[in-house]
Amino acid sequence: MVRLLAKLFIKNPEDTSSPEVRQAYGMLCGMVGICLNVFLFAGKFLAGTISRSVSITADAFNNLSDAASSVVMLIGFKMAGAEPDPGHPFGHGRIEYISGLIVSGVILIMAYELIKSSVEKIINPEEVEYSALALVVLIISIAIKLYMCFYNRSIGKQVDSSAMRATATDSFSDSIATFVVLVAAIVERLTNLQIDGYCGVLVGIFIFIAGISAARDTLNPLLGQPPEPEFVEKIKTLVMAHSEVLGIHDLIVHDYGPGRQMISLHAEVQAEGDILKLHDAIDNIEHELKRELRCDAVIHMDPVVTMDEQVQLLKEKTISLVHAIDPKISMHDFRVVAGPTHVNLIFDVLVPFQYHLTDKQLTEKIKEAVKAELGEEYFCAINVDKGYAGEQGLME
Repeated sequence: MVRLLAKLFIKNPEDTSSPEVRQAYGMLCGMVGICLNVFLFAGKFLAGTISRSVSITADAFNNLSDAASSVVMLIGFKMAGAEPDPGHPFGHGRIEYISGLIVSGVILIMAYELIKSSVEKIINPEEVEYSALALVVLIISIAIKLYMCFYNRSIGKQVDSSAMRATATDSFSDSIATFVVLVAAIVERLTNLQIDGYCGVLVGIFIFIAGISAARDTLNPLLGQPPEPEFVEKIKTLVMAHSEVLGIHDLIVHDYGPGRQMISLHAEVQAEGDILKLHDAIDNIEHELKRELRCDAVIHMDPVVTMDEQVQLLKEKTISLVHAIDPKISMHDFRVVAGPTHVNLIFDVLVPFQYHLTDKQLTEKIKEAVKAELGEEYFCAINVDKGYAGEQGLME
């Protein structure tokens, strides 16, 4: 149904990398979610009232909260699509993450209320009279929620939306919750065992866990997470396809919301090359990244001496010494400054986060290894970097 509606109301629905198409998909899924959840609330509330089942009634209000969550998602996509302004020069894309976080909060609140009402039902049990209508409503609800999970997950993956993935998680948890309620209804009808309240507690716990998972998925991009490895690989492939670039490092991807990313990186080029031609090549790469990946890019040129055999020999020996300490560590920006009494080796090392050695301990260890292997006249000036884009070992 959603795919059909997309073909009818969205221009070029296949171009999911377009911000306009992403926004249209988000608003469409939000409106469909509102309609389906209101329909489920009405059916379950009627069935719960007739059967006097706390778990069915609670499940009904869970669907009502889902309708509210769909409203939040719809508003979030609408606001996220707003153009940049003086107060928000990078756009409003992160509002989509905030809307996903709000959806997660609603899930957690409903889980708490469901557990609370279910515990009260356990303490003060009441006989439940399940009708055929209640069972039919529950079965239809499971089918609809599984469908909502499917289309939110599918489209959320297509347009890379954490808010839609959170909604998909919520829909799946709802289908499991309703299935538990259905099992409780069948058991009570066949055996007269009053397990309605206990099943309500189980459903509430399941929904709570799903809410925590959804919250984590929306919090991570807000706090600042590394880009997907596939995205990093695309960047590397595009940049390294140009013969002027010898290697890249210090890649940082700034995320201001889906489709609103900025890239900064260092590209190593021949120090002996024509500076104007190299600058032109770097400009072309920046334009290509913007065209192919739909994100702005800033590239810093790092000149590397390639025609000095002594420098290359010292570089290779230093890399071997660094790898002997730990193969996880990589090295870049190697330069040699020779003086009358000593030689300075200047370079950066890239180390993993939460490394077992402090920066000072690591640099001292490298300096000792260099002096022991190359001689007392060799001094190291070392800068320690972290892999902000998860590009540990991106280059040497």
